[in-house]
Amino acid sequence: MAEPTTKLSEAGPQSPGHRRALEAAVSGIAGQERPGQVEMADAIAQAIDSGRHLLVQAGTGTGKSLGYLAPALVAVAEGSADRIVVATATLALQSQLADNDIPAALAAVEKVTGKRPRHAVLKGRTNYACLYRARSGGADDQAALFGVDDLAATLPSAGAGEPDSALGAEVLRLREWIEEEDGRTGLADRDSAPSHSERGWQQVSIPVRECLGPQRCPYGDACFVERSRDVARAADLVVTNHALLAINAMHGETALPEHDAVIIDEAHELVSRVTGAASSELSPQAIERVGRRAASYLEDEVALDLLESADTLRAALDASPLDRIEDPDSAFGQACAVVRTAARRAVSELTSGGEKTDPDQRQAAAVVKEIFDIAERMAAMSQHDVIWVTERERTGREACVAPLTVSGLMRASIFGARTVVLTSATLKLGGDFNAVAASVGLRPDERDESAIVEVDHDTDDDGDDEKADPNRPQPWRGLDVGSPFDYPRQGILYIATDLPPPGRDGLSEATLKEIAELVWAAGGRTLGLFSSRRAAEAAATYVRKQLPKQTILCQGDAQLTELKRRFVAEEEVSLFGTLSLWQGVDVPGSTCTQVIIDRIPFPRPDDPLLMARQRSVAEAGGNGFMAVAATHAALLLAQGTGRLIRRLSDRGLVAILDPRLATARYGSYLRASLPPFWPTRDREVAVQALRRLVERAEQA
Repeated sequence: MAEPTTKLSEAGPQSPGHRRALEAAVSGIAGQERPGQVEMADAIAQAIDSGRHLLVQAGTGTGKSLGYLAPALVAVAEGSADRIVVATATLALQSQLADNDIPAALAAVEKVTGKRPRHAVLKGRTNYACLYRARSGGADDQAALFGVDDLAATLPSAGAGEPDSALGAEVLRLREWIEEEDGRTGLADRDSAPSHSERGWQQVSIPVRECLGPQRCPYGDACFVERSRDVARAADLVVTNHALLAINAMHGETALPEHDAVIIDEAHELVSRVTGAASSELSPQAIERVGRRAASYLEDEVALDLLESADTLRAALDASPLDRIEDPDSAFGQACAVVRTAARRAVSELTSGGEKTDPDQRQAAAVVKEIFDIAERMAAMSQHDVIWVTERERTGREACVAPLTVSGLMRASIFGARTVVLTSATLKLGGDFNAVAASVGLRPDERDESAIVEVDHDTDDDGDDEKADPNRPQPWRGLDVGSPFDYPRQGILYIATDLPPPGRDGLSEATLKEIAELVWAAGGRTLGLFSSRRAAEAAATYVRKQLPKQTILCQGDAQLTELKRRFVAEEEVSLFGTLSLWQGVDVPGSTCTQVIIDRIPFPRPDDPLLMARQRSVAEAGGNGFMAVAATHAALLLAQGTGRLIRRLSDRGLVAILDPRLATARYGSYLRASLPPFWPTRDREVAVQALRRLVERAEQA
């Protein structure tokens, strides 16, 4: 890793503004100098100035947030960018930015430039309350909206009160809070709302398809969503999420205000979030709910056709395999055509009144139109879509549709229109940026590894000529600024080559014994990351029996937030779980001395979307396994092993109980994606290292 031209502590009056602002921000939070953070800020300032895209891998502890906020805010303060968008994957990071990092960066930029940029947090429509829904009730027929099973789930216990009493009381509390916020802040944001369920919030918010629009809505002048957009249009820095960034790309850039650059944090999740935003589901239950909601506005025959189309779809789903569907003439394809025809007739009748149509009827038309759009998309069986049948435990079978790839969308609508910076602790897979770059639409032949140059804002050449062609993304550069952690000294990677390769029959007896021995050696203090709920539960059951004095928590024992809380608070507790624990668990210190991974997390062979993507790459002449399955596994392994070292004083061991990581041909690619821990394949070395760490923790 190249060192920065000057250290942060050497930044003086002649240093670029972003460096002086970074120095002031770090000083303001009593932070420490981090060379990787300075190098990152330099690279981002140069990317914004030149218009060239940048992928920055910044390891845990680098201080990514200030590393990109300082150059971004200086750019808007000095006028080299009109507005910059920061997109995150999680609400937790949005809150951290808004509450901590942005205020510190703004104070620093004001100190350096004499100007204080304005910022705003912008979320999707359903994150804000809807005055029309809250005040008029809108479509508050709960039987139509939720169904009996959904309503029963809102009750504190079976038979407690009337079927809608718990939900009704919750909605009343929310409505009172909304009126208070209307008079106080004018932004009734879900994150600041009283405690509530998902169903309760649905009663006071509205999805985009049902919104009447500010011109038609009787409360349009006071709309919280419109107010949030007004605030964002007046801001120099807008913080949003990956999903809204995707919606902006898919719908003609109407969701976000115009911006010159976008910085995408947690970028390892970008493709999955964009895929999610571009995906849809269709179930008989959804058609029935929508049909009941619209029935009072429809002729009996039209309403009956819509409701009966749900039965047609149900029969087709029951007759279909739980797999991808590609035949438009199949029973499923024909059922989608039936739903499409019935929904089209209903939409036509619901909208026949034009502008004079009742607001509730317009909303009913909108939800029926969504059914029509999804059915039409599924009936088309486009080669660019993947359609499959799945089954949910509570609601039964449903159909799903997702884009085969989102790289084209991102290339044209995100990277083709402005400067983009991607940053994450895990962007280099197999030791290179090309896999992640390809997934977002950037090609290897567009890569430019020329050295960073000092940013000179006085130059007349601001790169506008290069940025003029929106159909050709600018060259991109990959930069790894490293991590402040000394991974070879702080962590051990143990690969259990003496164990049998994982099979389809679950964890072997030898693997279970190995898990119990490792947990014993670590004195608990273990985060177990498993490929399935079945494996996690089997391991928890076995270890509890072998080590009765140890507390082993397993996903499913209680709410995940409660399990995480106990794992953090009780040092000798172990926590076993599945994919929801592979990312976002931050447990510094000896509480998490060990991470156990039962097997390489390849996608399941029954995952229709990833298997379709793998086949598509192979048909185009590429290596589908490496491009999709191995890349998927590398990303999860990097995230999972990254749970171990969270601060400079952390010490621990990652145990991967899958010998293929050492023996298979693809093993070197996966190992190159992991932090550079000190490696061993000797079980005794691993056990003794854990025992020493326990002794040290007990003496502390």
